[in-house]
Amino acid sequence: MTQFMDRTVIGLTIGFALVALLGVFVLPDWLMSQILIAFSRALAVLGLIVLWRTGLISFGHALYFGLGAYTVAMLGKDLGITEVLITLPAAGLVAAAVGFALGFIIRKYREIFFAMLNLAFSMVLFGILVKTEALGSTDGFSVEQPTLFGMGTEDATLKLTALFLGVCAIGWLAAVLVHRYLGSVLGSLTTAVRDNEIRVEYLGYSVAQAIHGKYVMSAALTGLAGGFMALALGQVDPESMVNWTVSGELVFVTVLSGPGSVAAPFIGSLLFELLRTYAFELVPYAWQLIVGGTLLAVIFFLPGGLWSVISKLGSRNGGEAGR
Repeated sequence: MTQFMDRTVIGLTIGFALVALLGVFVLPDWLMSQILIAFSRALAVLGLIVLWRTGLISFGHALYFGLGAYTVAMLGKDLGITEVLITLPAAGLVAAAVGFALGFIIRKYREIFFAMLNLAFSMVLFGILVKTEALGSTDGFSVEQPTLFGMGTEDATLKLTALFLGVCAIGWLAAVLVHRYLGSVLGSLTTAVRDNEIRVEYLGYSVAQAIHGKYVMSAALTGLAGGFMALALGQVDPESMVNWTVSGELVFVTVLSGPGSVAAPFIGSLLFELLRTYAFELVPYAWQLIVGGTLLAVIFFLPGGLWSVISKLGSRNGGEAGR
C-alpha cells in the first residue's frame, strides 16, 4: 500500500478534522476543554506506547510531563516568552534533552527495574520543585497568557478554541509521524527487541541504541504533552504535573487504550477524562473505585485495550461487507 493510500493516515486525517469541526461549530466550551486536556495527555500516552511495543513501561514519565509544563510556564514568567511557536517546541526539546542524558543509564535496565528507575528520577524532580520557592514550591504559579505570532487574547472562548485546534493539529501530526516511524526499519525493531534482543544484536543492530532512541522520542512527546497541559490549565504545580499519580494516570490510559494503533491513545484519553469527570460528579468520595474497577475490567477482559474492540468490530464489518 502506497503512502497516499495508507488507511491509518486517512483515518487519522478524517478523525481529527471531524473533531476539530465539531469543536468549533457544535461542542460546548466545557466539552472542548475536556477534549483539550485529553488530547494533551494522549501525546504522552503515544510516547509510552512506543516503549510498550518494545516491552518496556515507565512509571515515571511525569518527569518529562512536568519538565514540559514548567518549561512553558518559566519561559513566560522569567523571560517573557509566551509565543506558543517557541514555548511548545522548547517543552519537547527540554524533555528530549533530559531523556537523552538519562537514557544512557536507563537503557541498561529492563522490566520492573526500568519502570522503577524512571519513577525514582521523576520523584527527584518532584522533591526539587516542592522545596524550591523560586519555582512556586507546592503552590506552583500561573502560566502567562499565550500568544500566536505575537497576538494574544483575553477572550476565554477564543483562547480555548485556538488551543483546541492546536492540539488537534499537533496530535494529528504526532500520530502520523509515529505511525510512519513504526512502519520503518528502525520502528520495526520495537517488537523485535521485545521478542529477542540477542537475535537483534546478531542482525547487526544495537539494542541499547534502539531503546535509547525510542526513549528520547517518548520523552519529547511527553514534554510536548506537558506544555499543552500547562497552557490548557493555566497553572503549574508539582502535584498536578510531576507527582507519581500523574505517571500512574499515563500508564492507566496506556493500558486502557492498547498498543494496537496510534489512534488508540486519543480515544482512550478522552474516555478516561470523561470517566473520571462523571465518576467524580456522581460519587466524589469514591470515584477512584470506579476508575480502578474499570482498569481491572480492561485487564481481565480486554488485555489488548479498547483498540482491540474497535479492531474486531472493523474486521467483522469488513467481513460482512465482503460476503
